[in-house]
Amino acid sequence: MPAPRFDALAGPLETLLSGDLRREYVDHLAGTSATLGDALGPLRLAMRTHAWAGGGHRLAMARVVQAADAATRDEGFHALNDWDGVADHVNVDIIPVDVLDFVRRVRGHDRPDAGTLAILVDYYAFHLLSLLALRAWDTADPGAALGRVGGLLDHLQGPHGSGQPFVSDPETLLLIATSHYEPDERGYVSLLHQVRALPYERQRAVALGHAASMGAHLRFGFHATYARSTDAMRDDNVADYPWLHYAADIVLQAIERQDDDATDGPSRSVLAEALFGSLTADAASLLDAGPFRERLAAQSSRLQPRFDALEPQVDAYSPLSLFFNFSHNVLKGTIVDALLRGDPWTVSFNDLLTGPSGGAGSLASRQALALTLMGHARRHPQRIRGRLMPAIVYDPAAGHAVYRDTMSRLRR
Repeated sequence: MPAPRFDALAGPLETLLSGDLRREYVDHLAGTSATLGDALGPLRLAMRTHAWAGGGHRLAMARVVQAADAATRDEGFHALNDWDGVADHVNVDIIPVDVLDFVRRVRGHDRPDAGTLAILVDYYAFHLLSLLALRAWDTADPGAALGRVGGLLDHLQGPHGSGQPFVSDPETLLLIATSHYEPDERGYVSLLHQVRALPYERQRAVALGHAASMGAHLRFGFHATYARSTDAMRDDNVADYPWLHYAADIVLQAIERQDDDATDGPSRSVLAEALFGSLTADAASLLDAGPFRERLAAQSSRLQPRFDALEPQVDAYSPLSLFFNFSHNVLKGTIVDALLRGDPWTVSFNDLLTGPSGGAGSLASRQALALTLMGHARRHPQRIRGRLMPAIVYDPAAGHAVYRDTMSRLRR
């Protein structure tokens, strides 16, 4: 489909995000509803029909959202809807509506508060931006299209919004949009092919997010899903391993290209942390690739002190201590907790993927969020290998063991 489909969705999203529409809509709901549940009724309808009014604008986006979603489903991704593992099908309602329904059950009798409503509106808009990011390849210049999505992301997380940060760049939108269970995995192959054709800076941003998140995702799989069987993990993650190798390769390439006095782009510490995160997923798989192993060895003098600094400490946040099944569940858990409290977190998904070397939220806030997410996951466990287990774990002892094991493999 040509660029008009991308533009047809980007235009209304710019109207929704850049002005007063969200604020006026939320203030009207909060001011005219007796309870939070009463306010969530019209908001649910707006989400399901993709129709919004406020700030002097009326938006009817159903047709353009449905067209973009249908094209994305044809490519193998359900960016807006989650998978129900118990019923074994894609949920009917989009993820923000599922979350709204949960909040309504828990807090429906509360007084209406604008903060909760604003976070929900932003969570809805976040999912449409994720869908839009996947449609960047409908245009003649996907890199520029992702740049436009990045501008809309800035609006989403800017002064007109709820104050809840989601992700730090448009490339991470691609990660969140595709981190659901998909029964048909062909989309991951074609998307990786498309990503490889992006400008280098875009690929670097994709790789940074995927290197760290793939590490946490496969660490979880190794310990929880596959009972510490690397062979079982490799056999069941055929779509993930090309992305793991791609991300590690691009991050290493970024380290190779960075001059000692470079001031632009990610710092060497940020790059080293992402690279190490990818190695924790399956170091043997990466090191078995001869050229990669040789390139990594050539950078050892640069990387060793930075790898040494990554050793997890009990009293400080480390992304190596964070294990999870899917990236989107980490963000979803963050938003659900913010909605239950009616107060946004100051921590984005990307903040959780890095320690002192990067991120915007404080380390104390990152650790508090990670522990909170684990608490929710423990109260709502998933059945894995016949046992009920939390899908998000923050465990400094396990992180330290992963660190030691990875360092040992690197020294061999």
